[in-house]
Amino acid sequence: MVHLAPGEPSLVDPSNPRMKAEDIQRIRAAFHLDEPLHIQYVYWMKDLFTGELKSFKDNQPVLGKIWDRFLNSLPLFILATLITWLLAFPVGIQAAVRRGSVFDKTGTFLSYAMISIPGFFLSYMVIIFMVKTIDVPVIGMRTFGLENSSLWLQSMDRIWHLTIPALMSAVGGIAVLSRYARSQMLEVINQDYIRTARAVGWSNDVVIYRHGLRNALLPFITLFGLTIPGLIGGSVIFETIFAWPGMGRLGYEAILSRDFPVILTLTFISAILVQVGNFVADILYAVVDPRIKLR
Repeated sequence: MVHLAPGEPSLVDPSNPRMKAEDIQRIRAAFHLDEPLHIQYVYWMKDLFTGELKSFKDNQPVLGKIWDRFLNSLPLFILATLITWLLAFPVGIQAAVRRGSVFDKTGTFLSYAMISIPGFFLSYMVIIFMVKTIDVPVIGMRTFGLENSSLWLQSMDRIWHLTIPALMSAVGGIAVLSRYARSQMLEVINQDYIRTARAVGWSNDVVIYRHGLRNALLPFITLFGLTIPGLIGGSVIFETIFAWPGMGRLGYEAILSRDFPVILTLTFISAILVQVGNFVADILYAVVDPRIKLR
C-alpha cells in the first residue's frame, strides 16, 4: 500500500540537480528499491529481526528511533487513557441512575457536542487560548529556557506539557465511552437481580457499583483491548499539533518522506499491539466474569 503513493524515499530525489542518474540507480540498489515488492519485503523482515534495519531518511537504526519515540508516547497514552476511563464511567453511570434528570440531559448534550467537534479544531482553539490569552506555552515536551531552573519547576513544566495534549486526546473518548456506560447500566439496572438486591435492603451504591457495574463491564473489556493499538495510531493528530515527538508523529513524518522501513515496522508493531490487546481482554474477561474462569 505504501508503494501505491506517488514518489519514493526522500533520499532518492530525481529533482535534485546534483543527483545524477547513476547516483539514483546506486541508491535504489542499496535500498533494494529496484527489486520486486515481495523481495523488498523479505529484505525488510531479515533486517528487522537481525537488528540491521536502517531508516531511508537519516540512515539511523529503525528500532532505536521507534524506541525513543515510544518512551515519549507511553506517558501521553497512559494519561489520556486514565483520564478517559476515570471520567467516562462516573458520568455514564450517574446519567443512567438519574435517567431523565438535568444531569443526564446535560451529559447527553455535552457528549454529542464533544463527539461532533473535531479534535484538531478543539486543540487549536485551546492552543490559541493558552498562548494568546493567558500567555502559557503548551507546545512541545518542555518550555525552553527552564534548563537551569529547579528540578521541581522543570517537573511541573513537563507535567503541564503532558496534561494538555492528553486532555485533548481524551475528549472524544470520554464522550463515546460515557454513552456506552450509560447504555449498559440502563440495561443492567432493569434486571431482576438488581431489583432483588434493592428489595433485601442493600444500599444503592452497593447495588450499582458492586453488582450492576461488574456485569456491565464485560463489553468494555473488549473496548479496553482495542485501545492498546492506539498507542501508535490514536495519537498522530495530537502529537503533530502539539509538536510531541512520539510514535504517531514519527509515523506521520515517515509517510511524508516515504520512509518505508519505518512505516512497515510501525505497522508491524501495531499488529502486535492488536494481539496483545486481545490477549489482555481475554484475561480480564476471566477476572470479571467467574463463569468464564469455571469453563
